[in-house]
Amino acid sequence: MGSHSLSNPQRRLLRAMQESDAQTTWSVASILEACGWSDQAQAAGAALGLVEAGFADVDEKSTIKWTLGPEGKAALENGLLEARLWTWLSNAKEEESYMRDLQSSGIVEKHETGIGVGLLKGLGVEIESGCLIIPTDSMAEEIIQERYDFLSNIVEGPLLDYFKGRKGLLQSSESTSRTWMITEAGSNAESLDEVDEVVELTPEMLQGEEWREMTFKSFDQTLESTTPTTGKPHPMQSLIERVRSVFLEMGFSEIDGNYVQSAGWNMDALFIPQDHPAREMQDTFYLDEPASLEIDEKNLKQWKDIHQHGGETGSTGWGGKFSDEIARKGLLRTHTTVNTIKHLADAPDEPCRVFAVGRVFRKESIDRTHLPEFHQIEGIIMEPGANLPMLVTTLKTFYAKMGYPEVRVRPAYFPYTEPSLEVEVKWRGKWLELGGAGIFRPEVSEPLGVKWPVCAWGMGLERLAMLVLGLDDIRQLYISDLEWLQNQPVL
Repeated sequence: MGSHSLSNPQRRLLRAMQESDAQTTWSVASILEACGWSDQAQAAGAALGLVEAGFADVDEKSTIKWTLGPEGKAALENGLLEARLWTWLSNAKEEESYMRDLQSSGIVEKHETGIGVGLLKGLGVEIESGCLIIPTDSMAEEIIQERYDFLSNIVEGPLLDYFKGRKGLLQSSESTSRTWMITEAGSNAESLDEVDEVVELTPEMLQGEEWREMTFKSFDQTLESTTPTTGKPHPMQSLIERVRSVFLEMGFSEIDGNYVQSAGWNMDALFIPQDHPAREMQDTFYLDEPASLEIDEKNLKQWKDIHQHGGETGSTGWGGKFSDEIARKGLLRTHTTVNTIKHLADAPDEPCRVFAVGRVFRKESIDRTHLPEFHQIEGIIMEPGANLPMLVTTLKTFYAKMGYPEVRVRPAYFPYTEPSLEVEVKWRGKWLELGGAGIFRPEVSEPLGVKWPVCAWGMGLERLAMLVLGLDDIRQLYISDLEWLQNQPVL
């Protein structure tokens, strides 16, 4: 490639390089200054063109910069987990420094207990018969201070390697710097005067003969063209529409419901005992407004009879006392099954095949497979003769239409179905569990006035999306990464 084919910006840059020492290293900043430009893209583009022409060499260096992640910023503001635990343990009396005291102290949340104990042990704390003991020669306070100093000023060293292993405290960003030097061919290049170039031949130019004497910008037709960026649905929305189309094709109707529900319809109606772990604040978002929702007294009485002694279903129930106050608590729905339960209650004597795709909320710790807000696919079949083989066949048909023909089920336990099963599909040679299913127990269906068996199932949409899109981290679905979004196939 000769100098005659260079663009005007490339000619100007090469002239500037020739006028300087051959060993001069050129950065984007020095190119901007020498050429009188203000656009970094123009400087980098001109330098790249010289490299492709053989008139310059480029040197690239990549560096990784570590900064505070979300947890690291929170740690500087609210205290490191180990610091909070150390303060609590240092001030606790001997009879109040047991593991059970830690769990009820309010210092840590449920999911942090195990992590916190591990951090204390790393500071030298010993555990004897469940009691946390501080050694007499502890250096914990000095170690904690060193960690705070590091987070305030992140530098290379052992603590950087240590904090890399702690989730969310640090985050990295990679940057690449480039510098250029003129080559021998560039030093000897001639004819670098800038010329007026025509980019496009217009009909107006063809009215005369001047265009014959003009210099036209050259183009390399062998280079790949840029792919135009066009709008398309988000992959999650596309997947939701695909799921809907499959169920509608199978003869199902779609239903929907509100995010805010009462604990009664969300849990009591499903025969989930009122002391079940799913009712704890750690798993359910209870609301301050509305703190309580009205429920028909008839429903409350039915649920009370079922929970305490099984009502007229032949069940013994859960025993204990049933609280109307707990049933009226307002919460964000933890599953979309509440939609199908209310649908059955409104039309208990009408056979139906319905499904729902909607958001649900649970107080989950965010990681690669869990989110506190996610989508659930729910469905039921309620009609004469509904049975377990019908349920299994329906699920296998659904997944086959979604592109996963290998499906199996295995026994499971859920409070509101019997028999219960978990559904697995084969993906990349492994069996992955995608959801649960079963037949509603009499304790669920009979109080609603339902006359026939109810086949029910629920599955996580994000888990299915990970399979369809080949993801290893569920959070990728909700990160505004335009490059990733543009590269996703249209589902």
